[in-house]
Amino acid sequence: MEKWSLMTMTVLLALTVRWAVSLGSYSGAGKPPMYGDYEAQRHWQEITYNLPIRQWYFNTSDNNLLYWGLDYPPLTAYHSFVCAYIAKLINPDWVALHTSRGYESQPHKLFMRTTVFVADLLVYIPAVILYCFSLKETSAKKKASTCALCILLYPGLILIDHGHFQYPLSLGLALWAVLCLSHDWDLLGSMAFCFALNYKQMELYHSLPFFCYLLGKCFKKGLKGKGLVLLAKLAGTVLVSFAACWLPFGTDVEQIMQDKVANIWCSLSVLIKIKNVISPRTQLKLSFAVTFLSLLPACIKLTVQPSLRGFKFALVSCALSFFLFSFQVHEKSILLVSVPVCLIINEIPFMATWFLLVSTFSLLPLLLKDELLLPYAVITPAFLAVCLASFSILEKTSAEDLQLKAFSLSVKGYVSWFKFFPRIVRSLFLLSLALMGVLSVLSAAVPPPQRLPDLFPLAVAVVSCLHFLLFLLYFNVVILWDSKNRGQKKIS
Repeated sequence: MEKWSLMTMTVLLALTVRWAVSLGSYSGAGKPPMYGDYEAQRHWQEITYNLPIRQWYFNTSDNNLLYWGLDYPPLTAYHSFVCAYIAKLINPDWVALHTSRGYESQPHKLFMRTTVFVADLLVYIPAVILYCFSLKETSAKKKASTCALCILLYPGLILIDHGHFQYPLSLGLALWAVLCLSHDWDLLGSMAFCFALNYKQMELYHSLPFFCYLLGKCFKKGLKGKGLVLLAKLAGTVLVSFAACWLPFGTDVEQIMQDKVANIWCSLSVLIKIKNVISPRTQLKLSFAVTFLSLLPACIKLTVQPSLRGFKFALVSCALSFFLFSFQVHEKSILLVSVPVCLIINEIPFMATWFLLVSTFSLLPLLLKDELLLPYAVITPAFLAVCLASFSILEKTSAEDLQLKAFSLSVKGYVSWFKFFPRIVRSLFLLSLALMGVLSVLSAAVPPPQRLPDLFPLAVAVVSCLHFLLFLLYFNVVILWDSKNRGQKKIS
């Protein structure tokens, strides 16, 4: 009962923080002609409610795709339709065809914010709570509430979902998928992930670890026996799940990707104007090759040695590879890396906390644009304080705490300074915090030089990118040197 009381208090605190952030301004408020992501979500409600389903994704006189055309898979559209149906009952003006464009009012803002709040409450938060209670380690079970508090107070997701205005459903469904796989409910897990992918196509960032883990389980069971049966069931589950999502359309739908340049290419452009050196087509091929090569080691290891621990680390590594090296991404895509990092915060609290702070910092230009400086300045230090108090992260920097014991034994004879590794890591962490703090203050309070108007956003991008590259190296080292798969059930 005590654990559930603590968890209830944790959830109430998380909900309070989310609601407080949602009370501020929203993305694109009062800024025609597009008005921002808030208007995009409202417009999709307008389109899905008023137009036949076959017109949702096509350019017509009633559906101008240049004005926030619906560019996510069917489950997003169905969700928009449900929200629109409720909105119509409250105030038909909110979803009136054509005339509701750019609609702004306090009652409508309250309604839209409530829809995000409810989505969080029904999908994302329950998945986090059950995941924390399902952790196998005894010490982690005792700290289920603490672990849930750290995850639910992750600033990046709160600021984007409740400040910038996004729905947490795809990430929530992906969490449900991970939770199902942790209980060997492979078919339910596959179904949940298919639904996540059919809500937002960016869940492709997580697709390879899911595929490799389940394929590895089939190999372990034997492809001439139980493994073949499981493979057939998984294939059938995927086909049925996709068919259920797409059946109402009765036709293929062309998806539209609206993204921005990825961190690594943006950072390299400081030294080399890549667009002036190679063609976009060549850059696309190059980014594909680099992305593929960067995620290949983790995927091979996971297929050959499938384990839940390896699966969670591979989710982080593969998503980070996609974020860093893909041809086009949006800064918000870092959340696809951050949520899997949240899942291992109990195993590597120091590195997970560090990563989550950097990922929030990387969103700073977007947060400043949406006037979310105050929530950013309050929630981020609060998150750090909670992690410091909950996990004593500064005391957990040894090679064993960072899951680098096997690696340290391999290099200790060649790298003399490795015995000072904990001290070095702590120093780098404090230096990183100071650098992010200084850049945050400069970005918010100091006008950039006239000749370099993008100086501070570019500095944030470069600093974040350097951090992410080091994190990618770290996570791959952990994956490749992990031969014990500690705490994992034997796959039979």
